[in-house]
This record gives sequence, C-alpha cells and structure tokens, in this order.
Amino acid sequence: MSEFLSALRSGFGFLTTIPVGISMEGIERLMKHLYLFPVIGAVLGIILAVIAYISSVIFPQILVSFVIILSIYYLTGFNHIDGLADFGDGIAAHGTREEKIKAMRDTAVGTGGLIFCMLAIIGIFAALFSIQESNAVFLPFALIAAETCAKQSMVTVAAFGRKIHKGFGAMTVDNAKLSDFTAGMVFSGAVCFLFLGAPGVEILIISQLAALFVLHTANRHFGGVSGDVVGASNEVGRLAALLVMGGLEWMLL
Repeated sequence: MSEFLSALRSGFGFLTTIPVGISMEGIERLMKHLYLFPVIGAVLGIILAVIAYISSVIFPQILVSFVIILSIYYLTGFNHIDGLADFGDGIAAHGTREEKIKAMRDTAVGTGGLIFCMLAIIGIFAALFSIQESNAVFLPFALIAAETCAKQSMVTVAAFGRKIHKGFGAMTVDNAKLSDFTAGMVFSGAVCFLFLGAPGVEILIISQLAALFVLHTANRHFGGVSGDVVGASNEVGRLAALLVMGGLEWMLL
C-alpha cells in the first residue's frame, strides 16, 4: 500500500505542478503503476470543473474559456505542450529520421512547433466556447472527461510505442504494459460514462484513436516515440475529446 501511495503522489508530482514532492525513487514506483495516469487526470479534471463552475458565475463565456486554459497550464505546467512543440518541430523538419529527431530534441522552438501549439490552444478555446454555447451545464463534466482522456492517451502511446532514445519517455515506454493500458481504459471509460453517459465512452475511444494517430505519425517520422511524443499525446488527446464534445451538440443534449 505504501508503494501504491508513493506512486500516486509521485504521479501528481510528475504530471502536475501541485507541490507534493517528487524523487527518483517515487518516479520508479510510478513507472510500475502507469495505469494511475488517468486517475490523476480525473482529479485534475475535477479541480478544473470547480474552477469552470466558479468562473461561469463571475465571467462571460469567452472569459471562462480563457480562465480554464490558463488553469490547465497552471496546474499541468508546460512540459506536455513543450512536447507538442518539439513534436511539431520534428514533423516539420526535412531530411532523414536522424535529422528529424535532432530537430525534435533541439531546445529552440521552430515554426512547426509554434503552429502545433497555436492550433492546440485555439482548438481548446473554440471547443470550450462551443460547449458553453450548446449546454454550459455540461462544461465541468466535459473537463473531467477530457483530462482523463488526455492522461490515458499517454498510457496508450507508451504501451504500444517503442523508444528511440533514453530519458523519462524511455522509462515510460519500457514500463508500460498492456495491463496498464487495459486498466487505464476501464477506469477512463467508467469516468467518462459516469459524467457523460454512453457518449462519454465514444469520446474516450475517439481521443485514443487520436493518440494512436500520434503514435503512427511518430513511427513514420522518427521510428518510435520519446518523452516529447508521449507529452504531445496528452495535448492531442485532450484536444480531440474537447473538440468532439464542442462540435457535436447531440452529445451534450
């Protein structure tokens, strides 16, 4: 039980900016319990849901969307969207796989990374606003489902991916098992169904298909995945879930 709780605490330290403390020993324990990623996502989603509810009482819809995006990156930090930026730079780079990997690992942000991040943030903003326009009551539930889907996306990519170099991404891929993916999907499906009903399960499936598309793209361009790719899948998974909820009004009726 102590190892489980240590892994859970380390998960919040690894995936969020919540000051719970983190150590290498804790990270190693977390890597043995990767199915906890969507659990942490669900907790983050609940926090964001509370923020969304309070914001909706005070601000107009357009400002609520801004507050939520600000809160997402305040709570999760910039590691994952930095991964999306690096992923975008690697995709945009010309040349061999080695040259693409070099571009992805470059600390400078290029045009590809900038465009990917802009599209992600604009997409989230548009989806949040659309959800409020359709039925604002569902916004808190949508955030819980989306953040759960985002963290499950990381498990999906790690479970089916192969590493291309050492680092935290390699640790995640090395330790991800089919049982982590299965347990994560069961938990994520339960959360999405609880808050959104049957459409929530459909949203989960679509978000994981988006994560698999990230994996396919990474395999084609880089020959495998890295921590940047795993981080990018978090952003893409969240975006896919919110876009589906924001674009298909019937899901929220």
